[in-house]
Amino acid sequence: MPDTAHLLQAYDDHLRTEAPSAIAVTRHGPLRLVTFPGGRGWVTYRDLGGADAPAVRQLVVDALDHYRADPGIERVKWKTRGHDHAPGLHDALTEHGFAEGETESIMIGEAAGLIADVALPAGVTARRVVDEPDVRAMCATASAVFADDAPDRIADALLRRLALSDGTELWIAEAGGRIVGTGRLEPVAGSRFAGIWGGATLPEWRGRGIYRALTAVRARSALAQGKTLIHSDSTDHSRPILERAGLVRVSSTTPYTWRRRVQSTGRYVASS
Repeated sequence: MPDTAHLLQAYDDHLRTEAPSAIAVTRHGPLRLVTFPGGRGWVTYRDLGGADAPAVRQLVVDALDHYRADPGIERVKWKTRGHDHAPGLHDALTEHGFAEGETESIMIGEAAGLIADVALPAGVTARRVVDEPDVRAMCATASAVFADDAPDRIADALLRRLALSDGTELWIAEAGGRIVGTGRLEPVAGSRFAGIWGGATLPEWRGRGIYRALTAVRARSALAQGKTLIHSDSTDHSRPILERAGLVRVSSTTPYTWRRRVQSTGRYVASS
């Protein structure tokens, strides 16, 4: 059986402070305040250094002040982890304008367990995409599935990531010229890990092996790059598939998002 404690330790050590393609990273105590292209902020950290509730609240205030001071920032994401010692963090985030998202499972396991010959439905093919029109069409499909309102910004970020030639791969499944499934692979430099993200399948195509097939091709690519461990933040749709392939749930993660308000003039103003 996988050693869950060991995998969680590896997750904390290698996966929580990565910020590839960032414009800037500012250290503030235990926090890394990351700025990505497209007006996106990201708060990440290895842990909160044993902070008590008042100190945690102050970290939230300080992080938000940092991003409010940059008029180019339109949204900030803070991902909490279920195993962290973070007293009062939920209340501090929601009281300062962060909206709680859906809790997901942090899944980790051997890439080799994900490799299988999965038959796609008749008329469906899978391929890797690199050209801008394909990347934008892929992001539009994934955004529709995940109810994200910024597919163009996501596409811009992924195109910048591809330009780094760091091993990131984008995959789609399509039927009759229509994209019905998506997924990306993001290797983590200096580690054995690669992340599988953006695994979106249109509702009418679920349960037919598309997610599993795109996962298998990404796992093969990960191994080809020397990455033997896979990690993913999984919804209840994908978690059982990954569990059957040997991945284990090591913790949970919940995103909280702050957005600037938009005036009727179309200008952004800082939310309270």
